[in-house]
Amino acid sequence: MAAPFQNYSGGVLLADIVKRNNLSRYVSEAIKERSLFLKSGAVARSAFLDAKEGGTRIQVPEFNPVSPTEEVMTGAANWGTSTAGYLTPQKITTDTQIASICHRGFAYAVDDIATLAAGEDPMLHIRNQLADAINKLNSQRLFYQLHGLFGGALSGNKLDIGKAGTGADADNFLTASTVARARNLLGERGDELDTLIVHPSVGFYLYQTGLLTFSTSALTSGGAVTWGGGGAGVDAKSIGTFAGMNVVMDSQVNAVQPGSSGHQIEFYCYLTKGGTILEGVQQDLRIEADRNILSKQDVLSVDYHTAYHVMGTKWVDAGDNPTNSNLGAHAKWGATYDIDLIPLVQLTVNSPLDTSTL
Repeated sequence: MAAPFQNYSGGVLLADIVKRNNLSRYVSEAIKERSLFLKSGAVARSAFLDAKEGGTRIQVPEFNPVSPTEEVMTGAANWGTSTAGYLTPQKITTDTQIASICHRGFAYAVDDIATLAAGEDPMLHIRNQLADAINKLNSQRLFYQLHGLFGGALSGNKLDIGKAGTGADADNFLTASTVARARNLLGERGDELDTLIVHPSVGFYLYQTGLLTFSTSALTSGGAVTWGGGGAGVDAKSIGTFAGMNVVMDSQVNAVQPGSSGHQIEFYCYLTKGGTILEGVQQDLRIEADRNILSKQDVLSVDYHTAYHVMGTKWVDAGDNPTNSNLGAHAKWGATYDIDLIPLVQLTVNSPLDTSTL
């Protein structure tokens, strides 16, 4: 006799799955999963910089590095800088790091006629590409900010080996030697740099040189050496690391267009330490969808309110919610302590894979 029907509590019901629109959460997770910056550790999410209680900027008071004045001690009655026969108490200075919150958003609308004409669902394609699109916008905003910082506040942390005119050669390309020179800008702290952010034109040059092997046409002494032979390593699909640093490629990395017509484009590279670039959030990514029954349109609205911040720097402009152009303005940024303590370096190079000119 068959056993009577039993209701097993382990079953999954539709109500357990479909409870609310989770698109915002899914896209937020996809942004983190697909962002090479976040995955590499070059940009770190920091709850310390969140401003969910309100405000237009994030202020982080800090103690500046200690730099004591040494005093000579003697047995005389007037030793010391005070000339009073005792050590003079010194003060530690303070400053405030400031990050301005950027409020960004966009919307899409798709009408029924367009859907019928296409034979597919355009809104579905928009949703599927949201994470990648927002990542590109965030990266673009960050690179504008880096451009502004290195134009003034961090100008001492940059090395330009690029050639503005045509005819760039190996001396103008990214090599282990030029990386060492860039590290040297920070002195002994240059050893802390662990991430290299480059444009694909620079990154794939590293990929190309990494695949070069050598072979000889004869096994006898004096046989000619030919670069590119052998074939070892041709199955590699990525750069991985270079000069002891993880390599991150992003097409949003700033390209330099110096001089006038006919000058070769140059590229910025950024060497940094994980945790130097932080991200604060005032409001989590929000995605809202609605239906306009009068226009027969599906509408999608996206907004996010965040701030990128390089430790040791501050936004010095009186206004907040800056545009990308304002973020890229040199005079709107300052440093809160010695810049050789900020593990971030800009290196300008050429690439033989992109010899385009203005």
